[in-house]
Amino acid sequence: MLKTLIVMLLAITAGAVGDIFLTQGMRSSGDLSAMGLRQIFETVLKALTNWRLILGTAMQAVYFGLWLAVLSWEDLSVALPMQALSYVVVAFLAQWYLGENVTPMRGAGMSLVCVGVMMITKSSVN
Repeated sequence: MLKTLIVMLLAITAGAVGDIFLTQGMRSSGDLSAMGLRQIFETVLKALTNWRLILGTAMQAVYFGLWLAVLSWEDLSVALPMQALSYVVVAFLAQWYLGENVTPMRGAGMSLVCVGVMMITKSSVN
């Protein structure tokens, strides 16, 4: 179980960091919903050289590789709920790096997620 927890924390961190870079990259590209088809195509082509999008995609690939590794030895009913811890990591990073407002209600929800993950993890040890 310790191996699963460590690898999942690494995976979740890689995925969350990837999400932050992808968000920064896309925000710097502009709001796609306000663009015409030609402008969207041009933005997509520019995105292929945006270092934040490239790094974010690479971090997502690291996450995926670690996730596959966990699936090779752990029950899905244990591993999948552990991914919910990413909500906590993403919220922290979004507040810290993107300046997003994480309200107390969101914090309470994340606390409930953590309690649920602990219950599921504890149930797999017995």
